[in-house]
Amino acid sequence: MTLDGERTRCAMLTTLLSLIVAIGLGGCGGGGNPFDNPSTVSNPAAAGGQKLSYAYFQRCVEPIFRTPLQINLNGTVATNTCAASGCHDYTSGTGGAFRIVPTASTINVTDPANTPDVIRASDMYKNFYSAQGEVVIGMASDSRLLNKPLLRGILHGGGLIFASAQDPNAKLIEYWISHPAPQGQDEFSTATYNMFTPADPIAGVCNSN
Repeated sequence: MTLDGERTRCAMLTTLLSLIVAIGLGGCGGGGNPFDNPSTVSNPAAAGGQKLSYAYFQRCVEPIFRTPLQINLNGTVATNTCAASGCHDYTSGTGGAFRIVPTASTINVTDPANTPDVIRASDMYKNFYSAQGEVVIGMASDSRLLNKPLLRGILHGGGLIFASAQDPNAKLIEYWISHPAPQGQDEFSTATYNMFTPADPIAGVCNSN
């Protein structure tokens, strides 16, 4: 066989093999994309996304962070607040992403003048937003805001804050995380007022179970 004939035969074999591979991929659903990737990638917006109650937070949870509590750090017992300098204070704290503005003022959520925009511009809302960032909404047992002060499977530089999950403060945090606003409603939903007894965010008692 001549050199030109050999080249022609090799070219025909190459073409034949390419056709076989293409047919095989098409039969497997690959079509023109052997990696089976879509021709376009969609990134739809997340559906839903519940929020925790702002009213319950500022009335029942936020005060915990400013209350002097007994802590046990490697056997050394002392008293401190979560909002203290060196802990979670928003300016000088060393406690990670969770930050507290200790001077935040409580806002009357029933006053029509306190619109969502007004509240969201406040220091108290900064505390709310920071705390909510430490939770898995609806799943208290998976939330760092509760697991860290309990030393429950995670390191907490501030030591043991709650001796057990039955600590009254731990129960308040657990209740907050476990009772988000109804689907489609924001953190100011009046439906969350039933977290108080009576259902009054100003005068009601904080439910915890």
